[in-house]
Amino acid sequence: MYLLGFDLGSSSVKACLIDAETGGVVASAFYPETEMAIEAPEPGFAEQDPNRWWENACLASRKVMQQANVRPEAVKAIGISYQMHGLVVVDKDFQVLRPSIIWCDSRAVPYGKAAFDALGADRTMHHLLNSPGNFTAAKLAWVKANEPAVYAQIDKFMLPGDYLAARMTGEIVTTASGLSEGTLWDFQNGQPADMLMNYFGFDASLMAPLRPTFAPQGELTAEAAAELGLAPGTPVTYRAGDQPNNALSLNVVEPGQIAATAGTSGVVYGVSDRAQYDPQSRVNTFLHVSHTPEAPRYGVLLCVNGTGILNSWLRNTLLQKSISYNQMNELALQAPVGADGLSCLPFGNGAERVLANQDLGASFHGLQLNRHGLPHLLRAAQEGIVFALYYGMEVMQQVGVGLRTIRAGEANMMLSPLFRDTLANLSGCTIELYNTDGAQGAARGAGIGAGIYKNYAEAFAGLHVTRTIEPDTRAHGAYREAYERWLGALPTQS
Repeated sequence: MYLLGFDLGSSSVKACLIDAETGGVVASAFYPETEMAIEAPEPGFAEQDPNRWWENACLASRKVMQQANVRPEAVKAIGISYQMHGLVVVDKDFQVLRPSIIWCDSRAVPYGKAAFDALGADRTMHHLLNSPGNFTAAKLAWVKANEPAVYAQIDKFMLPGDYLAARMTGEIVTTASGLSEGTLWDFQNGQPADMLMNYFGFDASLMAPLRPTFAPQGELTAEAAAELGLAPGTPVTYRAGDQPNNALSLNVVEPGQIAATAGTSGVVYGVSDRAQYDPQSRVNTFLHVSHTPEAPRYGVLLCVNGTGILNSWLRNTLLQKSISYNQMNELALQAPVGADGLSCLPFGNGAERVLANQDLGASFHGLQLNRHGLPHLLRAAQEGIVFALYYGMEVMQQVGVGLRTIRAGEANMMLSPLFRDTLANLSGCTIELYNTDGAQGAARGAGIGAGIYKNYAEAFAGLHVTRTIEPDTRAHGAYREAYERWLGALPTQS
């Protein structure tokens, strides 16, 4: 008996097959093997073709089934994790009407701000816990205003994971957790946010019907099963945005627990039992996957758009792919803490909510041509990413999220000893790294949704710590000094 998880990211679609009884990974694969393109037809735009997501999901699924050499009928449930806040629009024939406006696209900021101002800060934050900002609802408002011919054809709007599930099942549905990440959930009334739908002039029929996060959400059609290399009728039983799902993959489901990722973007995600919000919407509150009306669970999310993408830009553009990431890490360690006075602002992948949607770009500060070399640049970049994350963690503490232990998968930037040590020594948190990723989390979520696992403990029996990083209190002062200098490089502090 097996469970299959998909993780739809902005760089690839990963599939992972786990043994439902042991929790062990049987096979995994991702496509494309080089990063998926993100198109930017204008500054601040970021788009991808949803049809490419489906093609890559099919390739990854078939590769996994080939590697595992198991019968398609042995796969008992499918789970989906997906890049958050994106917008997919389709017509009545389920044809995609335009490229998806994905999470890091900043074009909709003015539309979210206009809604916030018109509805009023108190009312908006009380009901939505967030400013509409640059989330899915504001993206749809941009389409309505700027592409009226496209908007007129829309039958349903979806999140990226809703689209992937619909390609599998032929059913367009969504979840309350998903709507909350698009600022389309009314936390006060426990229902879709009519106030925002009405303000933007969206007809209620454009929103997909709701399904629980952990529950049957449709079954594979014969056509989809053939493309995926799976059996018709296999149920899809779980879906969640990548950051709530990442928290689930680390068994972060209870108040006080913290999860982190540092891939293309960097995220710190804490679970609370109180519907709290930051008045400036620098961090965002959503319904966590473990939320129920009887036991409320909210995810407080800090996002920094430019983390791993800054590291990859340095390697691909500055270094022309001449060295590996491991070699970059080794070079960076040759520079001292604080990179000898060199600071990096890593905000080169769009506007940052943690900085009130200012679009600062990426930049180095304090560069001295007779003093700094490649190690300093590489160290300053990694430290700058950590400093940006910690800046947001301080905001999280202001809204009541405790920071003691951070759980993360041993992947991406967490593979860098410099990155891990900087985060631990500056924050004072213990970091626990685990043998998991988003696709594994989605597979285990599918097991919960299908009733194969009775509880979280059963679902995550195969999870274990691979590495623990304790903070070095003796080094805290040097990192704090470098962080204070980094703060001074910000044009304004929000």
